[in-house]
Parts: sequence; C-alpha cells; structure tokens
Amino acid sequence: MRGSRVFAAVGALCCGASVALGAYASHAAQGPAKERLALAALFAFAHGLALIVLMPRTSRLATVAKGMWVSGIGLFSGSLASAALFGTPTTFAPAGGSLLILAWVIVAADLIGKD
Repeated sequence: MRGSRVFAAVGALCCGASVALGAYASHAAQGPAKERLALAALFAFAHGLALIVLMPRTSRLATVAKGMWVSGIGLFSGSLASAALFGTPTTFAPAGGSLLILAWVIVAADLIGKD
C-alpha cells in the first residue's frame, strides 16, 4: 500500500505542477511555447489524476502501469515543457507518449482481469 501512496503523491505533485505550467502558458508564454506548455500541463494533470484515482489498485499490472505513467509524464510533459522554456528538442516526447498509451492498455487489462 505504501507504494500506491507514493504514486498518488507523485500524481498530486504532477497536478499541482500542471496548474503552474498552465498559468505560465496562459499569462507569459507566446507562440509555440504557449501551445507546448498547455499540452504538457493537460497531460501531466490528466495522468497525475489517474495516479490518484487508481491508488487503491495494488495488483502487479496496476503497479507497472503507474510506474509507466510517472515515466511517461516525465518524458512527455517534461520534454514539451523543456522545449518551451529552454529551447531543447522534444526528443523524448514520443517515448513518453508511448509509455502513457501503453499504461492505459495495461490498466484496461488489469481492470478486466481477475481480482
């Protein structure tokens, strides 16, 4: 259960950080940076919230999916935010997006599997 609480705490931090990213995108960023930050915020919030909602799920598959979400948020949202703020390439965004997608497939498998 402790591991689930850690994932949920990380999810809460992602949600909080996404509010900050969204605010910066709305009030300070311009052009492509604005769009990248807004998308990074959206994905960080949605997947952070998923980490919180799925806290009670402690199966092996759910734990793997949670780890993939954390990694995917870092790679996808992190890559977009870094590109917007520091001009770095978005090299890791596709890998992060793929992890996010695959994690959802794993969650679906876990939800239809045996308890």
